[in-house]
Amino acid sequence: MKLTVDIENTITRLPSGKILLDPFTPDNKLVLVCTKKDTGEESSFWFNHSTHITENAKEKLQSQLDAATVIICHNAQHELTWLWDCGFKYDKPVFDTMLVEYLFQRAQKQPLSLQAIAERYDLENQKMDLMKEQLKAGVSVDDIDGDELEEYCLADVRATQELADTLRKKLYTEEYSSLESITLLTNELCVLLAKIYSRGFSVDKETLHKVKRQFKKEQADIQQSLNAQVIELMGDTPINLSSPEQLSMLIYSRKPNDKSNWSSCFPKYMQKRDFDKEVKNKSSIAYKTKAIQCSDCFGKGFNLVRKKDGTIGKAKRLCRVCDTKGIIYLPQQRVAGLKFSAPSASWVSNHGFSTSKTNLELLETVAKRKNMTKAQNFLHKVRRLSALDTYLSSFVDGIETYMKSDGKLHVRLVQHRTATGRLASDSPNLQNMPRGNTFPIKKVFRSRWKGGKIIEADFAQLEFRTAAFLGQDNIAKDEINTGFDVHSYTAKVISDAGQQTSRQEAKEHTFAPLFGATGYGKTTAEETYYKQFIKKYDGIGAWHTNLANEVMSTGMVTTPTGRQFAFPNAKRRSNGSITYFTAVKNYPVQSVSTDIVQLTLLLVEAALQNNGLTSMIVNSVHDSVVIDVYPNEEEKVKKCIDAVEKHLETALNLKFAMKFDVPLSMECKIGDNWMEVSEYR
Repeated sequence: MKLTVDIENTITRLPSGKILLDPFTPDNKLVLVCTKKDTGEESSFWFNHSTHITENAKEKLQSQLDAATVIICHNAQHELTWLWDCGFKYDKPVFDTMLVEYLFQRAQKQPLSLQAIAERYDLENQKMDLMKEQLKAGVSVDDIDGDELEEYCLADVRATQELADTLRKKLYTEEYSSLESITLLTNELCVLLAKIYSRGFSVDKETLHKVKRQFKKEQADIQQSLNAQVIELMGDTPINLSSPEQLSMLIYSRKPNDKSNWSSCFPKYMQKRDFDKEVKNKSSIAYKTKAIQCSDCFGKGFNLVRKKDGTIGKAKRLCRVCDTKGIIYLPQQRVAGLKFSAPSASWVSNHGFSTSKTNLELLETVAKRKNMTKAQNFLHKVRRLSALDTYLSSFVDGIETYMKSDGKLHVRLVQHRTATGRLASDSPNLQNMPRGNTFPIKKVFRSRWKGGKIIEADFAQLEFRTAAFLGQDNIAKDEINTGFDVHSYTAKVISDAGQQTSRQEAKEHTFAPLFGATGYGKTTAEETYYKQFIKKYDGIGAWHTNLANEVMSTGMVTTPTGRQFAFPNAKRRSNGSITYFTAVKNYPVQSVSTDIVQLTLLLVEAALQNNGLTSMIVNSVHDSVVIDVYPNEEEKVKKCIDAVEKHLETALNLKFAMKFDVPLSMECKIGDNWMEVSEYR
């Protein structure tokens, strides 16, 4: 029996405006569950409502869940976590209409709400937002009229069931048939991710507070140092480093003449000569300034207005001479700032020139290459300050805000947010954590059991191995098969070109060309490696050419796992290249790598359960599986991971009919917390 399910629950509104929908927030309650069988029978089960309560609701609903062979939901993670938290049992397949529609969109990112999808497909049963105004006004779900709430919930159930039938028919058409296997994997993974969400990741509060103090001290020290450097660079002109507009002026020593019309003057693909000319016409040089008191308002920022009789009254007029600041900044003869030049129109933003993380990193590299020590130091501190702001707001504050009374952080891993299918997360977004085992925030995550451990199994060079497979690049495959140290090779190429480089320093360059990185901002020696990469791995280069031809002939790319990516606006340029080429190259590599990781998660979970272990998967970041290990189960968990690694290529063939002929390797690390994991021996 196919059973369509929708639930209604109360919510908690935080002072920040954020809304908590989860069952782990103590004040949240399950109110109503509506179901519809494939026979057409509809049911409503009431739990915590002021007027409507269903007798023996739990037993009746559980009976339907027991009889179901699959449940159909729109955002199944939400439904499953609520059902499990309320004591219901269900561990069979799901069909999540939101996830399936996401796959059908081919990375076009249309809205995925039930109402939006129902309108796109012109369904007979469309969701009617009967409670919108009440909910916006802050009325709790359990206080809404029962009949109205039931109508609302049943409308969702009917729309979800009709949508599921529509999507199934679409799946079995020739155009979308390749999506069948990845649809199955996505729905299987949905159940596991709901379990991970329910389990939570244990947090050490004391360690979290220590890390917070550490970050705040470093933040204050850097801010003090930067303030002194800003005065040196800008004179008396006040600069807010958090303002993209002001930071842009400091770095590039120019300011737009007309901010409202600035970015529209620079089409993305301009000739360098035309770009430089337009910059001079549309902006002016920023000079160092000297601050003097405004002679019109005497530093007050306002003037007192005289009465008709000539006496000074109490009325105030804001000073227009100094713009109410009380200070006038007189330009001096010296150019302010770091005097960098933006290389192209793509660096123009609405606020001036781009101050993105990537571009600041490139400028820092340029400063290093040109021995601009002060500029390099300043940019490094700006980037570090920005990173600290992110660490404090996104991670420390995020963990403090969303950690529940059980001492765990319940992180929701999201399958539908990225174009390639890579997992995202929120509340907070742990996917944005820096790679490696040096990030202090990781130290706060530890086992829920006394004497327990954390094991992290991380794929080695997964995206490079995937690219070698997709491009059938013989050189890359040989290097992987023989254990060739590609990072040492990178270091040798750069060193031989005149820039002594260690293996660790070379890592940032090794695979960068694979994902569209160019030699801009790199030293001559580093640029030598970037050019050599393209020549060396000619199989990958040929595959890129084939991808471009495929996109121009069909408008999309289909991966060996069945995912489809549409590029309806791709065009061939006069030089033979195509627009969106970076995405065309990257999407297949990232998505196939993602599918490998997601299949691995399912296989490791099954292995842990089949061996009767208490240990459990609690997170997945980048290309890793993170496991909370029960005391004395370390060796058994390691054997489970080794077994999955050994049979992974066979599993990929069974799941996707994909003969992955490049060996896949996972590095297993263990420690008392997530940061201090080291190689498992």
